[in-house]
Amino acid sequence: MAAVGRQDPGDGIHLNAEELIALRPRCHALRLPMRQPAASALAGAYRSRFRGRGVDFLESRNYQPGDDIRNMDWRVTARTGRAYTKVFQEERERPVLVVLDASPTLYFGTRKRLKSVAAGQMAAAIAWSAVRRGDRIGGFLFAPGRHRELRPAGGRRGAMRVIQGLVEWLQPEQTSDDAREPLSTALERVRHTVRPGSLVIVISDFFGLDESCHRHLSRLRQHSDVIGCQVVDAAEYELPEGRYPITDGRDSTVLDTGHRPTRQRYRAMGEQHLDAPRRLFQKHACGWLTLRADDDPVDVLGRELRVLVGRPR
Repeated sequence: MAAVGRQDPGDGIHLNAEELIALRPRCHALRLPMRQPAASALAGAYRSRFRGRGVDFLESRNYQPGDDIRNMDWRVTARTGRAYTKVFQEERERPVLVVLDASPTLYFGTRKRLKSVAAGQMAAAIAWSAVRRGDRIGGFLFAPGRHRELRPAGGRRGAMRVIQGLVEWLQPEQTSDDAREPLSTALERVRHTVRPGSLVIVISDFFGLDESCHRHLSRLRQHSDVIGCQVVDAAEYELPEGRYPITDGRDSTVLDTGHRPTRQRYRAMGEQHLDAPRRLFQKHACGWLTLRADDDPVDVLGRELRVLVGRPR
């Protein structure tokens, strides 16, 4: 694991606002997946499920006391002999919510940066992409024993609120190796607070995955679009031959990957960890992408989004 030291810009250990703000120009071309096609850039980029005064005619229905007479459908009224009114589909900005699981296992890295830094950069890239297209961006930052909700807001102000929250939240000095909390706790909170029609992007290494995640993810998916993003480090699923001292903070031992059966078991455990959350999200028709800690998050997001945007939903 990279040693925790002095906070320098781009040191791979600490997040800082400058590097996250600098991602903005590179995110202009990113396209977050949407449930329905864009309609009007003036009123909002996506059609909402709410009915009201808007630019798109939805249907005609029987006139009810209190309806605006200006919306009367006179043609249908004349044809049927009964009063009908027009109903429009209003366009609104879509809320995009980044759910970031900052469990202690995220503060690990053997190449270029900690997983926590890669996760923060991915979240910032999503924020810039969302506000660029007129969406509102918010966050749900989760760690064992604590959480922080950032309500969705539009424009640069919304993105900067998320960035500030990430910088304050994702610091190695705030972690406790003794703390453990399942991911389902965060998903349950999100499920009860997110607005229908939102895009929810869960960023985690998914070491906290448990059986309850199935139920919460299924219910969340009923009313929102969901994408999972797994952050991994190469050493978590493949190690070169050698003897590696390891510890969980209390007990220590030596992992000998020169021993072939040990190396094979280690690789099998790593592959299972990569496969289990992906299968869970795909089972519930969610999007999925993988971010290696030494990859460029903007490049990964752009490449994977091209696949998600083109895939039938």
